[in-house]
Amino acid sequence: MSVAPDRLGAVDVTTIEPIERPEATALAAREVARFADALEALDADDWHRPTANTLWDVRAMAGHVLGMTETFTSLRHLVRDMRAAERLKGDGPQVDGLTAHQVAITAELTSRELVERLRSAGPRNARWRGRRRLLRLAPIKEHVPGNPPETWRIGYLVDIILTRDTWMHRSDLATATGRAMELTSDHDGRIVADAVAEWARRHRRPFVLELSGPAGGTFVHGEGGPSIAMDAVAFCRILSGRP
Repeated sequence: MSVAPDRLGAVDVTTIEPIERPEATALAAREVARFADALEALDADDWHRPTANTLWDVRAMAGHVLGMTETFTSLRHLVRDMRAAERLKGDGPQVDGLTAHQVAITAELTSRELVERLRSAGPRNARWRGRRRLLRLAPIKEHVPGNPPETWRIGYLVDIILTRDTWMHRSDLATATGRAMELTSDHDGRIVADAVAEWARRHRRPFVLELSGPAGGTFVHGEGGPSIAMDAVAFCRILSGRP
């Protein structure tokens, strides 16, 4: 495909390789560590600030991230938390029951205890997610905001979605507190590029997408589509349905 002179650095999204193990494992461990670093930098007032997740302040959101990280450290934890989610979900999706359970069971921790447990759970979470060979093939139903329920493989959940979830909550943390989000091209840029490639596969329309910032880049798909320019993190927040 020809690329205009001012687009010479553009990436054809069809050439972006999917994230697979062991890369997925490394990204997962690093993202949890970065979330813990971001929490450790907060002051006392920051923990009570509201977030884009309207039911949660920063403290509750951090409890969810810790809870989700620990949920996926063993089969025992996973089964326990999914059973609790089923009891709590009511008429809503199971993920709502799961996140409510995670916030509740971490609510009594001090901020220091929460960060310490997150640092301890991060490496165990990444290793466990990378080893579940048979479990990875199992299908699950997921509710995607604004779309009909989808059927995913658990492998997609543990390799891609869980890391994206922590990354998005790290962006929520930065937005809520006004603190800069640590961004690098090798880690955050890889997560963003993977999201762009999936977005393109879903809508199948041509575009030129210029994402600014350390996690950004210029991406093209087909010919003749619209040109879009925005911050890389803002683009992902829009895709996730955040305001």
